[in-house]
Amino acid sequence: MATNNEHKLREIRQILGSAYEVKGLKDIGCTEDIPETSDTLEGNALQKARYVHEHYNVDCFADDTGLEVDALGGAPGIYTARFGSMNGYGDSHDSDANILCLLDKLNGAEQRTARFRTVIALIRDGEEHLFEGVVEGEILSERKGLEGFGYDPIFAPVEAGMSFAEMGPAEKNRISHRGRATQKLVAFLQKD
Repeated sequence: MATNNEHKLREIRQILGSAYEVKGLKDIGCTEDIPETSDTLEGNALQKARYVHEHYNVDCFADDTGLEVDALGGAPGIYTARFGSMNGYGDSHDSDANILCLLDKLNGAEQRTARFRTVIALIRDGEEHLFEGVVEGEILSERKGLEGFGYDPIFAPVEAGMSFAEMGPAEKNRISHRGRATQKLVAFLQKD
């Protein structure tokens, strides 16, 4: 998996179980900061997978995930991991800064609907494939729960009635955007 994000790797490994061995970028010696310059999740996922495939000559997959908040016109979207720093809150990829920024921007907003979208790009045997997972929900007005990472304490999926951070890993992975995209990836891999 074209990522150095240990949280993502752990989630993917939990979802896949013992059926697959998932290696991250560190495992193949990739220390470069892979560019993500596309204006879509699909484009960024493909860009990362292509980079690893071309430079390390391995079949691989990569994901890009975005939180799309309706009251913000779909933002932060592709800027989800950098949302806080782009708005003067902390450093890039700082989850606390991202949450604080989003809660401030939604302060007093009645419309709090949102969705998480993950796109996984797989390059296998020289062919590219895309798999998407979406979960609808809402942005809570305060943090709830201690599990997960990123925006999990303030995102509540419609079907759960609680935040991702209030769920155990198995429950979250069953309904999450990344879980749904990964299930499609697994179904594709098992066809062979």
